[in-house]
Amino acid sequence: MRALKPQTHYLLMLLPGIALLLIFETTPLLGSVVAFMNYFPGVPFKDQEWVGLENFRYMFQMNDSLIIFRNTIILASLKIIFNLVVPLVFALLLNEVKNILFKRWVQTIVYMPHFLSWVILAGILSEILSLNGSINVVLQWFGIDPVLFLGSNTWFPVIVVGSDVWKELGFNLVIYLAALTGINPALYEAAEVDGATRMQKIWNITVPGVSTTVILLATLGIGNVLNAGFDQVFNLYNPAVYQTGDIIDTYVYRAGLLEMQYSLATAIGLLKSALSFILIVIAYTLANKFSDYRIF
Repeated sequence: MRALKPQTHYLLMLLPGIALLLIFETTPLLGSVVAFMNYFPGVPFKDQEWVGLENFRYMFQMNDSLIIFRNTIILASLKIIFNLVVPLVFALLLNEVKNILFKRWVQTIVYMPHFLSWVILAGILSEILSLNGSINVVLQWFGIDPVLFLGSNTWFPVIVVGSDVWKELGFNLVIYLAALTGINPALYEAAEVDGATRMQKIWNITVPGVSTTVILLATLGIGNVLNAGFDQVFNLYNPAVYQTGDIIDTYVYRAGLLEMQYSLATAIGLLKSALSFILIVIAYTLANKFSDYRIF
């Protein structure tokens, strides 16, 4: 108790955060029992019809289940890959620029989209990619017919992944640039003495120097492989692209709030949460093994 006494004010500072966590994160988990009911709003819980795993059986029998899980995994995996590779290449190129003022301006410009919500960015993209948007205007200059990008199952995944990389490029760039500053300058000086070219220094010093950061971000990304970005997809998609753009979160939203299939929506969300928990455990285990990263 004496050891805790000097830290009492710090513990008290945690109370509001813990209260919010319990109210908005932990308590709603009790509603997961709806997945095992044939739930009707307004009927007391004790009078609800319990159906066991029937909602889960029905979920696996639906054709939509395969589509939404496939789309979620594909979109989330592509986002993880491109959000690792593109910022890394950009950081390596920017690191070679010697003009400090130019580097700061570039960092500021590419960081700006990170602070905009998907509501705003989706509006911008909708205008640019519309039939009368700037992209189609340029295509018409070359004699190419206008393309309905946001209504095409072929183009929609490309737009989702590309816009996510564009939005988060600045944030991921800061992480890689921070990792680059941790590389010992003496290594570059030794390589210079040995007559190494710029590309040889990048390949043999810079890339290995940030490899730990890349591995860490990749392993942590495994935990988010079932989160393809509800805000982004919800603001961009439409019924025409459900085949390649509908994900778990958007389907749960429609099934639960629009179609009032509360039990089915809860069952799908509960399954996603269980799988996500398993993936997070795997991700942190791999991060601890390969990058010595741990949260406890």
